[in-house]
Amino acid sequence: MAKLAPRLSPEEAKRVVATAFDDPAPYVHTQMEHGISKGELVALMKRELTPNAYKQWAAKAKGVKAPTVKGKFPYGR
Repeated sequence: MAKLAPRLSPEEAKRVVATAFDDPAPYVHTQMEHGISKGELVALMKRELTPNAYKQWAAKAKGVKAPTVKGKFPYGR
């Protein structure tokens, strides 16, 4: 089941959208700064952005991967 978009004032919604759209890793930063989970952020972005802008943001957000831990010798070979 999809998460519902949080109820925010128009100013708060603008700040969250601006943060998520400009940040290379939007999910982590918006959760730390605004307390919005990944599902809530996606619902908010779908509601606030035009369809083309949402597709562009989703493609950019999907391309960012979480940092990985490099294996240590002798197990990382």
